[in-house]
This record gives sequence, structure tokens and C-alpha cells, in this order.
Amino acid sequence: MASRGGGGPPPVTAKSTSDPILRNALRYTISAREYALLHKYIISRSRMLKRRAPSVDAVQKIMHGDQTRKGRGRDAATDDGGDVGKETTTTPAAVVGADDYNARAVRHSIRVFVATGALMKLYGIVTARLLMGKKQDMATSGSARGGKKKQPLHKSPTLRLSLSLSTILLMYRLLFRFFTRLRIHLLDPSAAPFRTRNPRTANTLTSPYAPAVGASLAGLALGVYPSQQLRVSIAIYALFRALEFGWNCAEDNGMIWGYEKGVNGRPDRKRSRPAWWGSWMLQPLAFGQLLHAVVFDRDCFPSAYGDFIFKNSTAYLHAKPEDFPAGMKWPKVYEIVDSLAQMARLNWPPFISPTLFPNKEDTLPPSLSAIAPLTSGAHPLITSLSCATLHPSDPSCSRTFLTFWLRSFPPLTRFFLVVYSAMLLPKFSMLYHFPVKTLHNLVSSALRMSAFLTGSIATAWSSICFFQAWFPRTFLPTQRFFLGGFLAGFWALIERRRGRGVFLYSARVSVDSLWKVGVKRRWWRAMKGGDVWVFVLALMLTGVVYERDARAVREGNWRKGISWVRGEGWKDWGVEPEDVEGEDNEELEVKEE
Repeated sequence: MASRGGGGPPPVTAKSTSDPILRNALRYTISAREYALLHKYIISRSRMLKRRAPSVDAVQKIMHGDQTRKGRGRDAATDDGGDVGKETTTTPAAVVGADDYNARAVRHSIRVFVATGALMKLYGIVTARLLMGKKQDMATSGSARGGKKKQPLHKSPTLRLSLSLSTILLMYRLLFRFFTRLRIHLLDPSAAPFRTRNPRTANTLTSPYAPAVGASLAGLALGVYPSQQLRVSIAIYALFRALEFGWNCAEDNGMIWGYEKGVNGRPDRKRSRPAWWGSWMLQPLAFGQLLHAVVFDRDCFPSAYGDFIFKNSTAYLHAKPEDFPAGMKWPKVYEIVDSLAQMARLNWPPFISPTLFPNKEDTLPPSLSAIAPLTSGAHPLITSLSCATLHPSDPSCSRTFLTFWLRSFPPLTRFFLVVYSAMLLPKFSMLYHFPVKTLHNLVSSALRMSAFLTGSIATAWSSICFFQAWFPRTFLPTQRFFLGGFLAGFWALIERRRGRGVFLYSARVSVDSLWKVGVKRRWWRAMKGGDVWVFVLALMLTGVVYERDARAVREGNWRKGISWVRGEGWKDWGVEPEDVEGEDNEELEVKEE
């Protein structure tokens, strides 16, 4: 930099490089590289800030000294105290420990805390704006309760979530570094007597997976957040990703499909995955469980999932007619679903048409009186009670199935066209360079996803009528809902190539619902803090797989994220070479302690 003029930044003095308050404020707030960018684009543009803020050279001297030491490879990013793979040039002006591994871990955890809190606050504001109309309607009708009491700060979900995630990051890095150094010390020849006296302990602590397993205990900090649905969702999502990474690792190493034998009879190459195999196979099981849960255990079923399905089922769930008498009650959606569950418990009683038998009493069981407005005017040719409930005006189940397609497919297609168009905005360059191909993929994706959902929902509803018409009354009276959802899941074949995200989401929702159903029906006992231990197990499996074969984590950003959480920098170690000369990355800079 040019020499300082009269109005420039303060000079680099010994006091400025040794002031503990300034040094600690900088080391836990910003790095020298980030401060240089901040000074270039913001501070240097204001005379007042430029006059009061320290110069880039001053911060560089505080954080690194005149010359920085570069580490090479992943070990350099995690082990600040060793000398392997590191340059040994030092300067007396370096402030020892100013930007070491611990300082970066604390700095990043503080940023996670602030960012999570800001996002949660923003989410709360947006949600409050969207729900403001409903709250006002409740207040005017007199059904709204008095104002909510403000929660104490230590009970705030926003604070506890921010504290939980930041603590997980900090503890993971510290534990990973501790177990990495411990392993290196135990592998040293000087520790041979200890290894001889304690062979099992030494083998455990010197395992290449020991740092990942030990660091996974940081996941216990998820328990700081209260036991709510968000915590369960985080644990299930982490478990699914960990199982996916583990499956990829086993598949890549030939543990799933095996090897083909060569000419000499020995394993030659790995067998390829069958073309029909994929995540779509989760849908029959997931849809079967979800359909059974929404009928019999609706308190264990995600309401948002059900609202989307019922909103697009107008051919089977009929709204109140305009000419219906105002004094009579029309069944609501969930009352119809509860009536279907009661039909199953009664072994699917036959339908007695009030039109054909106007003088007959008890044409409908007393427990099904909620659907009387639907069945009272049902077509006289209908013989099944489920048909009289789901399509009372049309005796043909196949025609109702076709009507459902005509009503639901176009709106769903328009919906997914909007969704996929919004997802295409970050990739606008593809539309510019390849407009025809991009638009073709956009339209085909929307059509396939709409066909998948429309066919699945239509099959789930129509299977109820089909089973009552063709099955004996006592044959699987309640389990046939699972069978209908199982058949509906095979529509996933249409979107088997690009619907992986939707399939995994359905599977996660189904696992969550199944666990709650099992606890409710006492199939198994709920363990206090069980979701936290599931999260710890997911972290452990992810760390072990990443250490064994980083390429098992298919997504490059996920590999970089795991590397960043471990304190190895935002770098794809599974693809990029480890020995990089002149890497200008603050995560790879190693300082003396």
C-alpha cells in the first residue's frame, strides 16, 4: 500500500498489533482476507471510516504477521500444532494464535448463531404478515383469545435454535481436532508402551474413523432446542442423508451388487445397478402408510400433506351445493374420512338406497350419520356405501376416475409449471443459451410430476370403491387402505428419473408418521431425547462415510459443507488435489500456537 498521508488510516504500530481488545475483537469477528474486501468496497469509500478504522496492513499484522504460513493438504487445515506439510518460515511480528483453528471455529459459530437468528426472525415476520388476515377475522368474530404472553428470552425457540446449531458447529470442530491430534500422538513411536499395555483402547483411538465418531457427540447439542416437530424433522432428514451416503459407499465398493467374474474366474468389475432400481421404490410403502394413517390416525399425519391432497380431490370430496338448505349440516372433508374409517370398522356395510326404499328406516348405521346428506340423494344404481359417499351422483367408478383426471391434471400442471419456472431463475443462462431444450425439459418435468400426483391420488380414492366392490366384506377391512396407497405409489415410475427429491420427502414424512403411530398404539416406546440420538447417529455415519470415501457424497456442495464443518475449509477434498500451492483460503492457513 502507498505510504500514509495526512488523512489516511493510522500507521501500523507495535501497540496496534498487541492491543488485546482490538486483537480479540478482530479474531472472533472477521479474518484478514474478509477485512481486506470490506476495506476495499466499504471502508475506503468513507473518509470518516477510513480515518478511524485500522488499515489492511494493520489487521494483516495483527492476524498473521508480515508473512503467513501456508498449510498443505487436509491435515494442515485440522492440525495447527504439527509441522508435517507446513512451511516453517515465521516472522517476529506475527501475533501468535491470532487466527488459529480455535479462533476460526468460534468466529464461524458466532456467524451461524447470528444468521440463524436473523432467518428465524424474518420467517416469523413473513408468517405473521401472511396470517394477519386470519387473526383479524378471529378477533372480529370474538373467537380470538387474549394477547399472547411474551416468552422469556431463555425459552425463545429462535434463541435456542440459534444456540443449538452454533454449539453443534463449535463442539464438532473442537472434538474433531482433539481426536485427530490424539490419534497422531498415539501413532507416534514414543506412545508404543501405551499401545502395548492397552491394545483395544489404542486400536479404537488410532482408527481413521475415531475423529469422526468422537466429533459426532457434538450432535447432543441439538437437545438445546425444545422437543418440537422441527427437531424431529432435522433428525430424520440427517438420518436419511446419512443412510443415502452409506448406501452409495457400499454400492461403490461392490457390497450391494457384487462383482462380475473375469476370464480367470476372479472378480473383474463391479456389476452395474439394475435399471429399475431407484428411490421411486419407496413410494408404494410411503403412500400405503400415509393413506392408512390419514384414515385411522390423523393426529399422526402431517396436516400440510393432507391439505394438498384434499384440495386436489374435488371429484371425490364434494363441496356443499349452492341449493343445499342453510339449516342442514354438510359433511366436512375430515368427517368424510372419519366415516370411511368407521365403514372399515363395520366391515363395509352395504348401501341401502333411500330413493328405492323411502319407508325403510336405518338405511345408514347411526355412527355414519355425518354422511347422510351425501348418501340420501345418491344414485339408486349404487350398491357400495363408499361409492355413495365419494361419488353419489355418478354410479360409474371408472367415469369418476376419468372426471378426476380432467379436473385435477390441468391445475396441477399449471402449478408445477410455475414452481419449475421459479426454480429455473438461478439457471437463467441455460434458458439463454439453450432455450428449446430448457423449455422442453421444463414442460416435460411439469407434465410428468402432474401425471404422477394425479394418478396417485386418483388411484388411492378409486381403490376404496374397487375393493368394496370386489373383496369380501371381512377381507382386510382396514388394511385395504394400505393396499390402495401401495398401488398408488407405483405411479412414481413416471417420474422415476427426476422425482428423487419428492420421493425422499414422502419417505421422510412417512417414517415420521409411522413412528408416531407406533408410539400411539404402543408398538414401541418413545425414548426421551431419541431424536437427538438419531441425529448423533446420522452425524457419525456421515463422518465415517466421508472419511472412507468422500465421493460417496454425490453432491459437491455437500462435500464442501462437510469439509467446512470439520474445519478443513470450503473445499471439495473428494475431487480436488490435496497438495495445492499458494492456496489463498483462510481455512487452510495454519498458525503457530
